[in-house]
Amino acid sequence: MSSDESPTPSNERREAVREKAMQVHTQQSRARMLRRGAIGVALVAAVAVAAVVVTSTVASSVKPNLSPAEVEDDGFAVTSFTGVAGVTSAISDDATPTPTETPAADETPAAAEPTQAAVDIRVYVDYLSAGSGTFQQTNVQQLAKWVDSGAVTLSYHPVAMLTAKSNGTKYSLRAASAVACVATYAPDSLSAYNHTLLTQQPDVDSAGYTDTELADMAQASGAKNPKVVRACIEDEKYLSWAKEATERALNGIPDTDGVVLTGTPTVLVNGVPYIGALDDAQEFSQFVLTSASDAYYQATPTPTPSPTD
Repeated sequence: MSSDESPTPSNERREAVREKAMQVHTQQSRARMLRRGAIGVALVAAVAVAAVVVTSTVASSVKPNLSPAEVEDDGFAVTSFTGVAGVTSAISDDATPTPTETPAADETPAAAEPTQAAVDIRVYVDYLSAGSGTFQQTNVQQLAKWVDSGAVTLSYHPVAMLTAKSNGTKYSLRAASAVACVATYAPDSLSAYNHTLLTQQPDVDSAGYTDTELADMAQASGAKNPKVVRACIEDEKYLSWAKEATERALNGIPDTDGVVLTGTPTVLVNGVPYIGALDDAQEFSQFVLTSASDAYYQATPTPTPSPTD
């Protein structure tokens, strides 16, 4: 046999097997690389999706820390009872101030009487508190008269003392937030809405009104910008503010001698708590008149005696 003879069949088979093995190895390597690339892309996509979900969840669960407009010491001033159901004309004829007569040219003008400041009345209310509703129903007529005549300044301070008394719906907080929405976007309807919530209260330990129902009641109270008011109420825009306002009142009420919120309603007349009956309008009226009298005499300067010769 010469040296240039063709390879034996066994050698050819070994070469074919080796070539086939190399092809399989190459295909397997390429497949492994593709799988690794696909897994990497999938992991990146999964991480991105998780990040979006977490961000969305956090953003939806954390409400912005906003404060309502026209708020002072966490309260809203009521300057009119227009539109309040059941409230008649606030000012009677004998309550209308009488103009001062102009003295004649040869008359000496009398000394001017000291000006009496309006009595400051602040009412801290929880819209689930039966006592808050009783006080409102009992005193709304004379409060309206005093406000319209300028005898008092009146403000309502929504708080949430009974948040745990509404089957987990946090009605007290949601109602306080709703009032803040009306005070911000439809202030002319504040007194009517406040009165509605205090006189049409749900029962304690019930779920209370839904946000949609609270928005419907605001619209029924004559709230302007109903779409804006509704969105504010249903989004619970001022929920965090209501919670923080309650905590501030529990720590101390401004412009008082160390008074803290211990229950609702808490009614302050010139900074002094009213501790009388909530369903006795005459007793509350007497307390207000006494406070006004005390304030008057404290503000009136004592005449300085004229020196003797």
